[in-house]
Amino acid sequence: MAENDSHSFIQILDGHSGTGSYIRYPRDEFMWDRKRMMIRIGLSEFTGDHSILNIGNGPVKIEGQIDYHNMVKYPKTLLSPGIMGWYSFVPFMECKHGIVSVIHDLSGSISIDGNNIDFDGGKGYIEKDWGVSFPEAWVWIQSNNFAEHGTSFSFSIAKIPWLGSFFTGFIAFLYLGGKFYLFSTYNRSKVSKAVHDKNELEFEVRNNNYILRIRVIKNSFGDLKAPVEGEMSRRIKESTDSEVHLELFDRFQNLKYKDTGKSVGLEVIEKIFDYIGGNLSR
Repeated sequence: MAENDSHSFIQILDGHSGTGSYIRYPRDEFMWDRKRMMIRIGLSEFTGDHSILNIGNGPVKIEGQIDYHNMVKYPKTLLSPGIMGWYSFVPFMECKHGIVSVIHDLSGSISIDGNNIDFDGGKGYIEKDWGVSFPEAWVWIQSNNFAEHGTSFSFSIAKIPWLGSFFTGFIAFLYLGGKFYLFSTYNRSKVSKAVHDKNELEFEVRNNNYILRIRVIKNSFGDLKAPVEGEMSRRIKESTDSEVHLELFDRFQNLKYKDTGKSVGLEVIEKIFDYIGGNLSR
């Protein structure tokens, strides 16, 4: 962040209207705890157990509390401490990514401009990014709104700077029936299909045992700010009401799972398809 514009912020995206709000706070109203997940900005607080919202100085007034229960954590090992695998240990990456909760139950409510929204019985998901810049180009897809209550899915692919050059890397998981199906560059999974048009995206990813086919129906998008060299100067578009169709096959092409996810989080920087095309496996 440029020294003369140093500040903290809370960013809000209304999935129904597609409008985004960026609420600035003085930098000294930002607090965090290195030993546990806790961020406090102004009178709002975000932890691994709850979110408390008390926003009265922006275009919308939001207050209330949402509590999290029965969190499912992404699997970790000594050499793969998170969804980035061994890339987590690589220094000087412009952006790093982590999954805080794959899926959890919600309780509580919030009020938006006096309209109360009840979150009892809802499902949540939490991820985090940190660094100085988002990648030049990427796709991000996420949903946990499937027919089976405990199902969650996430996929992202990006152009990643690497030793003066770059590579196209991806990370994905399907959490289904208490089991993780993992696909990523670092575990030698491959992208075998990547196509897009104005209305849809399609990907196919493979590892040694499974094939996952992903088709996304785009819906409405809203504007958000994103970081470039530490400054929140980039505009990106994000949808929270798109739709994803998943099909999971074993290596013998037997269909193991098929479902449609609603309320999908989606970001598409279409330049990423320029970098994927020449690297598709068959």
